[in-house]
Amino acid sequence: MTGYLRRFESLLFDPPRFALGQAGAAALVVLRYVYALGRDLVAGDLNMRAMSLVYTTLLSVVPLCAFCFSVLKGLGFEQGLQPLVFEFFRPLGERAPELTARVLSFVDHLQGRVLGSIGLAFLIWTVLSVVQKVEESCNHIWHVERTRSFARRVSEYLSVLVVGPLLMVAALGLLATLATQAPVAWLARHEPFGTLLLLLGRLGPLALVTAGFAFLYSFVPNTRVRLPVALAAGLAAGAVWIAAGVGFTRLVAYSTQMMAVYASFAIVLLALMWIWLNWLVLLMGALLAFYLQNPEYLRSGSRDVLPTARLAERLALSVMYLVARSFASGAARPSVASLAETLQIPSSALGPVVDALAAARLIERGDDERLLPGRDPRRIMLAEVLAAVRDGGGGARTMTLREAAIVPPAEAAAARVEATIAAALGAQSLADFAAPDPVPQSPPASS
Repeated sequence: MTGYLRRFESLLFDPPRFALGQAGAAALVVLRYVYALGRDLVAGDLNMRAMSLVYTTLLSVVPLCAFCFSVLKGLGFEQGLQPLVFEFFRPLGERAPELTARVLSFVDHLQGRVLGSIGLAFLIWTVLSVVQKVEESCNHIWHVERTRSFARRVSEYLSVLVVGPLLMVAALGLLATLATQAPVAWLARHEPFGTLLLLLGRLGPLALVTAGFAFLYSFVPNTRVRLPVALAAGLAAGAVWIAAGVGFTRLVAYSTQMMAVYASFAIVLLALMWIWLNWLVLLMGALLAFYLQNPEYLRSGSRDVLPTARLAERLALSVMYLVARSFASGAARPSVASLAETLQIPSSALGPVVDALAAARLIERGDDERLLPGRDPRRIMLAEVLAAVRDGGGGARTMTLREAAIVPPAEAAAARVEATIAAALGAQSLADFAAPDPVPQSPPASS
């Protein structure tokens, strides 16, 4: 079976020896994305993370609703939580109102009896933990090894949790208000406006879901996600989520055998299945966004891509050059993601190089994950840069052996290489290396 998969992968990713045409080339690109998504789904890692998020959801759904209820109540929208919870559980069919009522009753109980100073702290910690777990899953998909700092995590998570429910309630209220307006009712009775309004009514939920997914895909990963990529992945995930909701509703309607076997416990199983499906769609959309922005990963997937020793040295010099140039010019400091995009290399391949430079204190990471020189560039020698990446090229993920019983001829040959490098670089500092090119002077005009 593995041999057939390798042959199929070779047919997909190796350049064909015959012309495909525009339609064939486009179909081949689509097949590559479908193959990559299916391969990663079958591997099971996304499924395990989705099930883990189901467990976290069970612990945090009531505190999360209570937090949203507090925000909406403080802004005068205390009745806006019920439609949001009901829309989420709508695919459960006739059981949706019952489950919505139970969740809201738990929220009311939590609001009235538990929330003190300690209860409020526990509520906020539970809410932040579920968002943190979603970020860790998205960072894993995006091959991002460093999460947000604690200060950024608290401020950004809370801002989203405060603004998000308000925007969702406002959007649902706007759609409901527009549907009851007299001009809209008049247009609905006249063609072709009636058909157009019906079409917009069908596309309205898709637009809201797409916007929600796109926001999550652009905000949650601790890296820069391009807006067109987030929108494309959000549209795909939104369409799949709506289709999954329709299919799940029909499944619930025909699952009379499950109702007979599990009785009242069936609603819990159905809710767990629906929550798992939601998280799986969310993670698959994040994976699609990652592949859209980094198509070079389509073939390798989740396997680590590490540079060779020769390429690592060149990457280290390039990183120090770009960091020093931005520092000297006062421009925006680069991040690992922006450097990887500039150097056209995956972030996971550049990460060990940056880790080695940071371990040697040649560069430093700010609180916003931006990079700057570790000390005055005039005091950083290029030989130090090469030594850092050669001695610590594995970064923080591997242990580094620094001594071994090297045979004397190999030691002598390596010493000659080191001497050649030292003679070639001399006493050149990073400041000299990254200095702007001199402006050519025009020859003086002849008199």
